[in-house]
Amino acid sequence: MSRFFIDRPIFAWVLALVVMLAGAIEVLQLPIAQYPEIAPPAVSIQATYAGASAQTVANTVVRPILQEMSGLDGLEYIDSTAESTGTVTITLTFKQGTNPNIAQVQVQNKLQLAEANLPTEVTQAGINVQKAEKNFMLFFALVSTNGAMTRYDIADYIASNIEDPITRVPGVGDYQLFGSEYAMRIWLNPDELYKYGLTVSDVVSALKDQNIQVPSGELGGLPAVKGQRLDALITGPSEFTTPSQFENVLLKVEPSGAQVRLKDVARVELGPQSYAIDSLFNGMPASAMGLKLTPGANQLDTEKAVKAELKVLTQHLPAGLKLVYPYDTAPYIVLSLREVVQTLLEAIALVFLVMLLFLQNIRATLVPTIAVPIVLLGTFAVLAALGYSINTLTMLAMVLAVGLLVDDAIVVVENVDRLMHERGLRPKEAARQSMDEISGALIGIALVLAAVFLPMAFFGGSTGVIYRQFSITIVSAMVLSILTALIFTPSLCGSLLRPPKEGAGTHGFAGWFNRGFNRSRAGYLGGVRRLTRRSRLTMVGFVCIAILTVFLFTRLPIGFLPNEDQGLLIGQISLPTGATAEQTQALNAEVRKYIFKTEGNNVKSIYTASGFSFAGQAQNQGFLVMLMKPWADRPAASQNVAAVAQRVMGHFAGNRAGQVFIVQPPPVLELGNATGFDMELMNSGNISSQDFFEARAKFLQLAAKDKL
Repeated sequence: MSRFFIDRPIFAWVLALVVMLAGAIEVLQLPIAQYPEIAPPAVSIQATYAGASAQTVANTVVRPILQEMSGLDGLEYIDSTAESTGTVTITLTFKQGTNPNIAQVQVQNKLQLAEANLPTEVTQAGINVQKAEKNFMLFFALVSTNGAMTRYDIADYIASNIEDPITRVPGVGDYQLFGSEYAMRIWLNPDELYKYGLTVSDVVSALKDQNIQVPSGELGGLPAVKGQRLDALITGPSEFTTPSQFENVLLKVEPSGAQVRLKDVARVELGPQSYAIDSLFNGMPASAMGLKLTPGANQLDTEKAVKAELKVLTQHLPAGLKLVYPYDTAPYIVLSLREVVQTLLEAIALVFLVMLLFLQNIRATLVPTIAVPIVLLGTFAVLAALGYSINTLTMLAMVLAVGLLVDDAIVVVENVDRLMHERGLRPKEAARQSMDEISGALIGIALVLAAVFLPMAFFGGSTGVIYRQFSITIVSAMVLSILTALIFTPSLCGSLLRPPKEGAGTHGFAGWFNRGFNRSRAGYLGGVRRLTRRSRLTMVGFVCIAILTVFLFTRLPIGFLPNEDQGLLIGQISLPTGATAEQTQALNAEVRKYIFKTEGNNVKSIYTASGFSFAGQAQNQGFLVMLMKPWADRPAASQNVAAVAQRVMGHFAGNRAGQVFIVQPPPVLELGNATGFDMELMNSGNISSQDFFEARAKFLQLAAKDKL
């Protein structure tokens, strides 16, 4: 095969250009991510039972739904959360490789069977089923810099003007608005209701009967009588929009003719639909919206589209309102990929310089150098065909492949050069004889490398997803490298190389380097001879090195993926059960002030929310996000996120007001909200909720005392 392309170099060039062109096109189309989709697919069910307690929600909503979720293909486990606000979230996690779209359809079909057993209030409010992601990719917030708008005003502005367009951006999945839109709030006075002999049900019934939209028809509508000269719509009663209209709702008429209206027994005002979440940005009134990524979507493309849409939507903000991004995971992804690409370019440059140093021939150096872009671009085409992405793992495989793929081309070039030196052959004839000698060796190299890396592609679970793309990338590069060495490199040697000149490599820098290298080689060979003569001493040294290797291996820390400084820290505030929102806000403010006072050189901004945390929504829960300053402004080890988190948690350890946890975001967002592991306690003894919570608290106390 090699002889065919040596005699037809143009054909070899055409094949190489086709591979490069295909790869160049796919590079521009491939999605970009930090890691491949590691987390198994999940589907979430969200519902609300207004006014119900967590225990009631668990018994009347969660239990009927879970009883119907059987027989789902690939279902691994179910996780449900019932909160004191009446909201419920059920997450169904499926095996790796399950189609999330099919899983969502199956869950919706099962949910329809359970709806007949759910409270009417739940089904009327609607049940949301969607493919789930566990963590947010982006927060954007509107901040009132002059205090002209309250946090409730800002939340209503986001809900009315920004929420719908942003959630329609391709790639945006679930979302969380930290606030709510405005609604008509009716605050009933129990004493006045009792005085007039009314109940809450009477008020609700009157509102339903009188706050209606009545279609009154059309005057002159078709079919019209002959000679009709007017066509007009008749406007009847419509739904109320102002507090005064609600205040005049008639509740009761006394026998004397006296009328009881809503304003007599209640206070009516326009206010937030929910007061559950209170948020601030650097202490200023704010409201944020957290966005999650749709499974399978490209995060960088999605964030780019979201920010472009926000730029349009915020062109005419009210005076004093400012758009900020308190939580953004994209800069770290871009930086990590940029560093990998930089490493790849540095590896290519170093390979070129090393080859030039040893081959000492610019033509001979160009042959393996030209093979590098052919193989790398061809590998990108393979990634596109397999549905992979450009991520840290595939780019790492590229970096390793650069050093391996040039070996094949170097073997060909050096053997052709040797034949020209030793036998005085012309380049084409030397290339023919060279490929006859080493083609089998090149194929053997490919098989050995495939035997090393290919088994990793068959690992299961999340670990398999990580190693699969790495394995396939490097094996694909190796296969393309061998094909290039068999097809293109010998053709290029026959066309590009020239017979050696007399006395080449004996003068100047090349001669000095060659003499020094020969001395080093002679010294190395002498050392090997001395070691072989002292075989027992050599074996003792080998055993010592092996023991030291095993010892150091056991001392290394173990982890799934390395924790790195992503420029973000997440905080969770937890107060004792029964604590009020005011107490949570006070602790949030204390934490914020302390961080700015002691870590102001490291922290750029802090967004705090009271009434929300990853542990649930309640008045005693709080949440904060610290956006760190750029990495270049934090060069010291004491300025990384781990050190900052340790100092803040150390200060608030043992705080009587509540617990403060500061954690790093996980390396893979889909796997959770923080680094580490999750532990679930199961109530298999059917004890009461209060006893179960007490057992959990005792377990946590014992765990805190464990030195490990």
